[in-house]
Amino acid sequence: MRPTPPNVLGVDDAPFPRPHRGDVLVVGTIFSRTRLDGVLTTRVRRDGVNSTERIAQMLLRSPFLEHVRAVLLQGIAVAGFNVVDIHGLHARLGIPVLVVARRPPDLVAIRRALLERVPGGKRKWRLIERAGAMEPLAGVLVQRVGIERDDAAQLLHACRLHGALPEALRVAHLIAGAMVTGTSRGRA
Repeated sequence: MRPTPPNVLGVDDAPFPRPHRGDVLVVGTIFSRTRLDGVLTTRVRRDGVNSTERIAQMLLRSPFLEHVRAVLLQGIAVAGFNVVDIHGLHARLGIPVLVVARRPPDLVAIRRALLERVPGGKRKWRLIERAGAMEPLAGVLVQRVGIERDDAAQLLHACRLHGALPEALRVAHLIAGAMVTGTSRGRA
């Protein structure tokens, strides 16, 4: 009999209009395999520097803390260019952190935007570099800290139901969109 995978926290940000300069909603979903067990929210500054701490606090202040065994991020940045320090988040929470993407990011464009247009862009670019290259794993691209490749692949496979993304990320995306726009947007 296969062991039941631990609960994961899936994190995604809500959509926001391009000229928006305030805080942006971030949604976290707690999943056990493919079952939704809880929903958390926080807010982070658009293009700011508080995403790592806000995501950590969102989980640390929740009743789910003792059950969550990994954090899954839908991209390394939320709210525009509020880059998550995945090594810092791992150290703060003591659990693995995985950045998950369907497609490779345009690193040339991201670097240019950070260095030319975003306050603190050099520091944010260093966080992206420190996270390492994305690697193909379990049908998606992943950056990971605190978890071995094989264990990460098993976790990702166990947490999927429809498509390549883990349910925690798919549902966080749907909830975040609905909370801001009134309706969810996803693949039909």
